[in-house]
Amino acid sequence: MIEQLLYNFSRPVVKTYTSTMLNMDVQWHQPLPKGAKIIAANHPSTTDPFFVAAMANHQVFILINEKLFKVPVFGKYLRSSGHIPVVVGQGKAAMDEALKRLAQNETVVIFPEGALSPREGGFCEPRTGAARLALLSGAPIIPVGIHLLRERVHSIITHIEGKEEEGRWYFRGPYNMTVGRPISFRGDVENHEYVQRVSKAIMTHIRELAFQSQDRMQQGPYARPVTEVF
Repeated sequence: MIEQLLYNFSRPVVKTYTSTMLNMDVQWHQPLPKGAKIIAANHPSTTDPFFVAAMANHQVFILINEKLFKVPVFGKYLRSSGHIPVVVGQGKAAMDEALKRLAQNETVVIFPEGALSPREGGFCEPRTGAARLALLSGAPIIPVGIHLLRERVHSIITHIEGKEEEGRWYFRGPYNMTVGRPISFRGDVENHEYVQRVSKAIMTHIRELAFQSQDRMQQGPYARPVTEVF
């Protein structure tokens, strides 16, 4: 299967990159469970999907902004690898594909903020995609909190279909992730107020884990005053 072949090729490449170019620190509160699961993380850089995927020892399917699928060569790789494009106004198609993967006991990666975290630090308000996936599939959420050095993020402008699109790429430096324990939710996905509460609960876990990632970085060789989280 082409998806598996591309995964088998790309994973060693990404692992080699993260081990040589990044000072990656991953702390696990609990190993990833077997079977269907939803990894949900904050999103300070465009490169997060690949670094999050690198920590898993099996193939994952990432929900990614459809703009990246239009980047020459790179976009073709994303599509052929089975990753899931998220098109503005067409969220149901992405949701259906993610649910199909979860029904096959696969792992789906999603960024609940729905966009890159604010450039100045902090987090975006969560969207409801992660909560809806959890409620519709019954799969557990695995929250992940990321912290990196903002001054090492490079803004790169790419022209896609005649428009300028900014990406924030993190090529080297310390990159901390804290992987939380699985959390499960049950309830009526048609109850919009409840779905919003679940979304906020997921993001609260992610924030707490991101603070833990920040704390470890503050205690290491890149220590600096605690003034921001992103």
